[in-house]
Amino acid sequence: MTKYLISFPGEAMVVPDGEWDDVAAASRAVIVEAQAAGVYVFGGGINEDVDPVVVAADGSVSAGTYPDVTVPNGGYTILELPSRAAAVEWAAKIAVACRCPQELREFQYDPIS
Repeated sequence: MTKYLISFPGEAMVVPDGEWDDVAAASRAVIVEAQAAGVYVFGGGINEDVDPVVVAADGSVSAGTYPDVTVPNGGYTILELPSRAAAVEWAAKIAVACRCPQELREFQYDPIS
């Protein structure tokens, strides 16, 4: 099976005041469904309160990201699925729950993961 990344940038999620609890409950329900289906690998949101760093091959650390790259934020879910069509179906479920479009990407096959 193939692993898929379903994600959205933080600024895409525009939720009216008073509706955050509903969105959180809906998104958690999709994750519970994915876990029950045995397709859930990992999910979570980037902690935007912690600044990113770049760790070089020599172990040195510098503040920021790669040059000309925006800082990733928002939410990420990784699912292992039998087809791209199944990935689109799960991305749609997450889009409904989070009330924003989702980007779908496919991981390349890695024989040791």
